[in-house]
Amino acid sequence: MIIVTSNDVPGYKIDAIFGEVMGLTVRARNIGANITAGFRSLGGGELPEMTKALYESRHEVMNRMVNEAQQKGANAIIAMRFDTSEMGQTWTEVCAYGTAAFVIPLAAGEPGATGQSAYLAQNPQAPVQQPQAPQMPPNVQQAW
Repeated sequence: MIIVTSNDVPGYKIDAIFGEVMGLTVRARNIGANITAGFRSLGGGELPEMTKALYESRHEVMNRMVNEAQQKGANAIIAMRFDTSEMGQTWTEVCAYGTAAFVIPLAAGEPGATGQSAYLAQNPQAPVQQPQAPQMPPNVQQAW
């Protein structure tokens, strides 16, 4: 699945649009993490407990969005965005959304072709790299 924040995919032609797709989660804040984060915030700096929760939430909503796009027959999501909001004092909503599309790589010599698209157009069975789960920064992983 190709996921881009732009309105097009360089080196690809948009052949079909399947509409909006999204992934959504609402998370309750862990009281223990809140207390720990509260003490950490007194000194300033990063709150690794909250950073970890946000990474996990974003990963979860991305997976849900990709699954919805695949069910519609898409091989790409364009104009992808994240949105977050607070619901009350203890809940946080995280949403990933974009437009599900079917894209075709442009062959070498076609206007707008890239090296990647030319390769994929010539080798249609070549695996397209699947998105990897976002990795926590090393300093956050060490905090746990």
